[in-house]
Amino acid sequence: MPSKARGFTLLELMVVLVIVAFATAGVSLAMRDSSATQLEREGLRLTAMLESARAQSRTSGLPVMWRSLPQGFEFIGLPTQGSTGSGPRPWLNAETQAQVLQPPGAQTLVLGPEPLIAAQRVILVQGDRRITVGTDGLAPFAVLAGSP
Repeated sequence: MPSKARGFTLLELMVVLVIVAFATAGVSLAMRDSSATQLEREGLRLTAMLESARAQSRTSGLPVMWRSLPQGFEFIGLPTQGSTGSGPRPWLNAETQAQVLQPPGAQTLVLGPEPLIAAQRVILVQGDRRITVGTDGLAPFAVLAGSP
């Protein structure tokens, strides 16, 4: 009896290659640059907190200001009760720094109580990475595309 040929079929090899490709893709997506992710998280957190403070300012009729500090930021004028009470807040990453870009020369952002506020921008920096958070005054705060 002739011996049967041994080896893998083309279909078996292709299945193995597809499994390896999916595993490689999964690992590369899971190993995303953590500093970029941290900065994005800081930007999203800041936009949510700015919008929350803006809503509280409009509801209470009191002006609320945001100010950057060396290790974080604070809201001035918020009531002490509630989840976003006043007091300094640290950044999620100690390397994060913030600077008000717009209005030029301003040290704080004024968040209300008027429904229409001036256009405002803040740049967040972590090392060599930068992201801009801002509003045109009518739209909600957001992480802006084309950050410097």
